[in-house]
Amino acid sequence: MARWRLVGPAGVRVGWSSRLFAMTIGWAALVGLIGLVGVTMFQDHLLYYPERATLDEMQMLSGGLAPWPTAPEFRALLAEPEAPARATVIVFHGNAGHAGHRDYYAEALVPLGLRVLLAEYPAYGPRTGALGETSLVADAVRTISLARDSYPGPLLVIGESLGAGVAAAASARRRDAVAGVLLITPWDKLENVARHHYPLLPVRALLRDRYDSAANLASFGRPVFVAIAEHDRVIPAHFGQALGAALAPPKRLSIIAGADHNDWFLRVGDRWWRAAIDFLLAGEASGSPG
Repeated sequence: MARWRLVGPAGVRVGWSSRLFAMTIGWAALVGLIGLVGVTMFQDHLLYYPERATLDEMQMLSGGLAPWPTAPEFRALLAEPEAPARATVIVFHGNAGHAGHRDYYAEALVPLGLRVLLAEYPAYGPRTGALGETSLVADAVRTISLARDSYPGPLLVIGESLGAGVAAAASARRRDAVAGVLLITPWDKLENVARHHYPLLPVRALLRDRYDSAANLASFGRPVFVAIAEHDRVIPAHFGQALGAALAPPKRLSIIAGADHNDWFLRVGDRWWRAAIDFLLAGEASGSPG
C-alpha cells in the first residue's frame, strides 16, 4: 500500500497523519464556533437567574411588605418606618431569586428611619418584560423617577452584585434625583469579571451587556460607598477595589472581613449600616453640588 495518498500545493505530498491533523483542527474549529455561538445566544442565561413568583408569594416571603406603587403597576416592595422617614432607599438586588428574598435590607434600614423600596426587575417575580442591560437599566431609571416624584427628602440607591451595575447606570442617568449610592459586591465593568471566569473566550467580542460602572459613575459627583466581600469567589475583591480606585470623591471603600459573595449581610451590623448611610447623607446635609 502506498504511504502517500494526497498531493498538496506545488506537488508536496501530504500523508495520512497530516490529513488527520487537518481534520482534527477543522472539527475543533467547528466545535469552538458552535460554542461561541451558544455563548452569544444564551449569555442571558449565564448572567440572569430570575425566579418567577406571584405578588402574594413575594409578600409572604418578605413578611408582608406592601406592593409599590400599587399591585397592577407593581415594581417594588415597600417598608415604612414608624416615624416620618428621613430618606428613601431603593434597593436593586442581585441576579438570583426576586425582591421578596431581600427583606434583610428592610430589617437593617427601617430601624434607621429609612423608607425602603425593594425594587423588582422586568421578568423577575410577577413582572413582565425583557432581560438585559437596556431593559433593566431603563426600568430602574423609571423606578428612581417615580420614587423621586412620590417622596420628599433625600433619595439613596443601593445595588448588590448585578444590582450594583444596574444602580450605577441608572443613578448616573438620574444624578439630579439621587443623593448617594451604596454598591455592594460590585465590579468595575462586567467585561473584566467575564474574562476572569471565561479566560479562553473572546469576551469583548461576545459580551452584549457591559455594565461599566466605573465609566457610568466617573463624573457622578455624589457620595459613593463601595462595599467588598473579602473572600468573594463570584466577583473577586480586586474588581470592587478597581471600581473604588476609579471613582472621584466623595467616596468610601469598605472591605467586609471574612465575607463571601452570598454571606456578607451576616457579617455587618447596625454600626456598619449607620456609617454607610451617614456617609451617603453627609453630602446632602452639606449641600453638595449637583
